[in-house]
Amino acid sequence: MTNPPAPQPPMFSLEGKTVVVTGGGRGIGRGISLAMAQAGANVVLTGRTEADLEAIAAQIRGLGRKAVPVVADITKSADIDRIVDAAIGGFGYIDGWVNNAGSARNGDVGPLFSLDERMWDAVVDLNLKWTFFAMQAAARTMTRGGSIVNISSRSGSQPCPNTGQYGAAKAGVENLTATAAVEWGHLGIRVNAIAPGVVPTEGRTTMASASRQRRQIETIPLRRLGRVEDIGPLAVYFVADESSWTSGTVVQVTGGSRIPVGLLTYLYKTNQAMEAKERDEAAGV
Repeated sequence: MTNPPAPQPPMFSLEGKTVVVTGGGRGIGRGISLAMAQAGANVVLTGRTEADLEAIAAQIRGLGRKAVPVVADITKSADIDRIVDAAIGGFGYIDGWVNNAGSARNGDVGPLFSLDERMWDAVVDLNLKWTFFAMQAAARTMTRGGSIVNISSRSGSQPCPNTGQYGAAKAGVENLTATAAVEWGHLGIRVNAIAPGVVPTEGRTTMASASRQRRQIETIPLRRLGRVEDIGPLAVYFVADESSWTSGTVVQVTGGSRIPVGLLTYLYKTNQAMEAKERDEAAGV
């Protein structure tokens, strides 16, 4: 009589792994932090708002996992070092690092003609420069290999009117992802990126008008906006051992959308303005 096969661990288990999630207290970062814990990882989550971090840390501990919240500004080298120290000091090794911190405030974006140096630096530094230095800090700790996951955006590969430097920064993130995957591959370090589509998060859900949300949904074949819970499972896959031969990739999570609603809105408004100008000229105004 043959012995039954030994039980196998569940697929995509992160049991025993430590994962750092920057911007882990809100929005997509919150969803990723919880997904990592649900898959078995201990999580070091960072952000600038202590209350947000503590709330998610409590949820993670409720799942039976360890959580270390670190109040930090990812645009400061000393804070990146503190994040690394907290992870190594608490768990001894960093298996996965998710670069989620990044955004573009309304006051920092606008038409390309209107951008000044301050606006450019505010967006590009946060989304590209400091993503790179966080990648570098993570890679330097991964002496036995590991996984780095960058959160890009659909804006990185499509026209991005009125938020052009944000799209350019995310395009840079995707190029760095591919380059780092090549340079660090022989070290056993995998580098991949996720490019979400429209995912409403805290503070952004109420900003979008009902008509704008309707236009957004009309461009999405799956007929709904994204949720923060839609991104975490893919991040888990990239950290899990099952993705051990996946590196240098960018996966779009957009509900099948290929048309940026911002482009349609921009063209619509531009066409309206041009038609109004032609009418005025014809009327001799």
